[in-house]
Amino acid sequence: MNATISKYAYATISTGEANVIRFAAIDRGASSEYPVTDRLDLDGTLDLHKGVYNRIIKQFNRGQPIAMTLTTFSDAPAGSGLGASSTLVVAMVKAFAELLNLPLGEYDIAHLAYEIERKDVGLNGGKQDQYAATFGGFNFMEFYADDRVIVNPLRVTNWIISELEASIVLFYSGISRQSAIIIDEQAKNVTRNDSASIQAFHEVKNEAVSMKECILRGDLKQFGRSMQMGWESKKRTAHNVSNEIIESISERAWRAGAYATKVSGAGGGGFMMFFVDPLRRVEVLRALKECEGEIMYCNFTKRGTQAWRVS
Repeated sequence: MNATISKYAYATISTGEANVIRFAAIDRGASSEYPVTDRLDLDGTLDLHKGVYNRIIKQFNRGQPIAMTLTTFSDAPAGSGLGASSTLVVAMVKAFAELLNLPLGEYDIAHLAYEIERKDVGLNGGKQDQYAATFGGFNFMEFYADDRVIVNPLRVTNWIISELEASIVLFYSGISRQSAIIIDEQAKNVTRNDSASIQAFHEVKNEAVSMKECILRGDLKQFGRSMQMGWESKKRTAHNVSNEIIESISERAWRAGAYATKVSGAGGGGFMMFFVDPLRRVEVLRALKECEGEIMYCNFTKRGTQAWRVS
């Protein structure tokens, strides 16, 4: 169960300049420049940018290099748990598709972004973020063997979306974490057949189905309860999904009127989402302002990745 919010990743490609390849992540203050080549080594500097360039040149441009400048920035900080890195890869793939007039549909772009990030660059994680960023809106996603994915768009009525926006508080804990570390532990727990961890994963999966049904029916009280049950199960998938800081912030929000908590992404830090009674929203906001971190305001968005040309 996934929904996209009005925080974006941007990628701009400009060509016809000097005979070099330039990358710039202006939100991170990072940049690099290379002689024109058909493949760039992954060395820890802007590897996502290089990974996208390498795959596009090899698979879609007959190995012919492109002199260009690729500039990116994101509304979400790295390690936030909001799928920032995957969304950035989707944005870069979409920009190249526009530049080269590639006939790539939504499933093609999402799968390509997944392969670049997870296989080419080697960053551990799932594939839901790439599909969420590509399709946009409220979706129920089904993942099967052999890379088969089905994205089911949900027809959520406007009043339910408005009530959700009034009921959800997004809070950045300020703790940046390496999701791969948590995911590695989760994978090891499954590989060694850890029954408690595997059972927790099944419970998380069941809550996704429950949350989908609650949203479609407009049963937001049960949605909140299901969200909380999913978080309690998620914490049992690996020991570092939560920590003392997260639990302390959550306890303060609950005392002020929240009745469900979820940490986005793998957990361990990044963004926390609280489900609250809209009449007590202000009380929760006041309580969170006393914590180290930042409240983020946003809305749900129905559009996925977009690309356009500027003369």
